[in-house]
Amino acid sequence: MSSSLKTKFFVALVALGSAGWVAGALYAAPPGQDETQSEEQTLQSLQSELNTLKTDLETTKADLETARSESDLMWVCVTAFLVFFMQAGFAYVEAGFIRTKNVVNILAKNTIDFLLATVVFSLLGFSLMFGPQILEGIGLGHPAAGSELYMTDGKPDAHKFGFLIFQLVFCGTAATIVSGAMAERTRFVSYIVYTIIISAFVYPIFGSAAWSSLYPGGGDNKGFLASLGFIDFAGSTVVHSIGGWIGLAGAIILGPRIGKYQKGRILPIFGHSMPMATLGVFILWFGWFGFNPGSTLSVRGGSFAIVAVTTNVAAAAGGLGAMVISWILFKRPDVSMMLNGVLGGLVAITAGCFNVSILGASMIGLVAGVLVVFSVIFFDKIHVDDPVGAVSVHAVCGAWGTLAVGLLAHPDFGDGVKGLFYGGGFHQLGVQAIGVGAAFLWAFGCGLIMFVIMKYTIGLRVSEDEELEGLDIMEHGNEAYPERVS
Repeated sequence: MSSSLKTKFFVALVALGSAGWVAGALYAAPPGQDETQSEEQTLQSLQSELNTLKTDLETTKADLETARSESDLMWVCVTAFLVFFMQAGFAYVEAGFIRTKNVVNILAKNTIDFLLATVVFSLLGFSLMFGPQILEGIGLGHPAAGSELYMTDGKPDAHKFGFLIFQLVFCGTAATIVSGAMAERTRFVSYIVYTIIISAFVYPIFGSAAWSSLYPGGGDNKGFLASLGFIDFAGSTVVHSIGGWIGLAGAIILGPRIGKYQKGRILPIFGHSMPMATLGVFILWFGWFGFNPGSTLSVRGGSFAIVAVTTNVAAAAGGLGAMVISWILFKRPDVSMMLNGVLGGLVAITAGCFNVSILGASMIGLVAGVLVVFSVIFFDKIHVDDPVGAVSVHAVCGAWGTLAVGLLAHPDFGDGVKGLFYGGGFHQLGVQAIGVGAAFLWAFGCGLIMFVIMKYTIGLRVSEDEELEGLDIMEHGNEAYPERVS
């Protein structure tokens, strides 16, 4: 509350109290005839002042509510800007983990996916996700809802526009995850096509099942997962696993990079810049303070501070878990695993950051860090080539974090849901498992269909010559680090 509003509110209360005291005093003294007339006039005057003060008080309350509403809108927009900055983090992480000859290509992909997501989600995806449901109680909003979703009484509604920009940057995140899993061998034109499909259909249709009721004033517009009581506060599954499972489908259909697996051996292909990857992780970590705390959609009650702490703790525990387990397995602390452990912890806590304690967040992050290492090893053993570990970080850790809500939801946090470890039984865990399973079937299934069709039509993978030469020169005619010729 601003100081001017506080002052006005206090003065109104004091004036009301003083007027009431004076009126009581006048009623208490036995008046004469002249005094009675005078008192009646005084009472009428006081009544008029009271009415004025009541009006002022109501106006002050309305101003106060407006100020609170506008502060919530500011919070949503500022945190959306933080999530937007995560695009730079993804670009740096992916560029650092791949080879020099493909850096321009991955930067171009991390740029074009947000350009496309902005236009496509604003015009169509948002309607499918939050519009009046075609399949009531299941999901899938009406595509024709369009600009009506941003309006109130025929006028632009700032709060609905704020909600749009916040949801848009989440859609951009889901789309950009896929680029890492399919890096260094995917055609740029194919990337454009599947980014449009993900942003327009795959992400928003699943999002409608879980999050459609978040739309301002859309509390009854629940998809089937929301109706079951599925908890995914900021999108471990809705955003990260959806992107990760699509990336897994793409990596399978593409096949591994040339030279990655030879005669039963796994030949490591090192990234060109660990400093770049490290900076990217810290940018993402910073952006996550918009991703999770921003999902409160309000500053009231200050719950965003609790969410910020659980988010941060899980990230740190994830990095520590990955470092320790990589040290045990590889006899050295692997920095790439440590970085992915931090990201795995952030992804995992995203579902339950509102519902778990600091201890619960630590456990979620620690397990995620360990999972990242074993998951990367597993996918390498089955020859699924994921250059940046996107599937392990986003799909696997996203699934773990979503399930963990059913185990570790603390009754004193969030909306009071009890996980299995706090006496809540298996119900919530079962609901979380349904959500995780539905996300896998939807995203991985859509990914397989989409990539197979593209493989046999427009083509999905670059030629062998293009891959060996590098996508920067062959697809963009540019280099990230051109050699200077004197």
